[in-house]
Amino acid sequence: MSREEIYTRLNEVFRDVFDRDDITVSDETTAADVEGWDSLIHITLMDAVEEEFDIRFDMKTVVKMKNVGEMVDYIIRGIT
Repeated sequence: MSREEIYTRLNEVFRDVFDRDDITVSDETTAADVEGWDSLIHITLMDAVEEEFDIRFDMKTVVKMKNVGEMVDYIIRGIT
């Protein structure tokens, strides 16, 4: 699966979780860039991403991720 394909699916997850059709994430996107992305919604988001890509994030990985690009890197490692 290409990075572009991951972003297509990831954008749909973000739009669903945040209930906003205008969200488009990129490598540099952080929680500060998305209105409403707090610690509670973060749990919902991680769960939705895990379900979408059939992967699991361990807590250490979740804490270390600084932006969506790092999330995509982890997804790529998890599905290959």
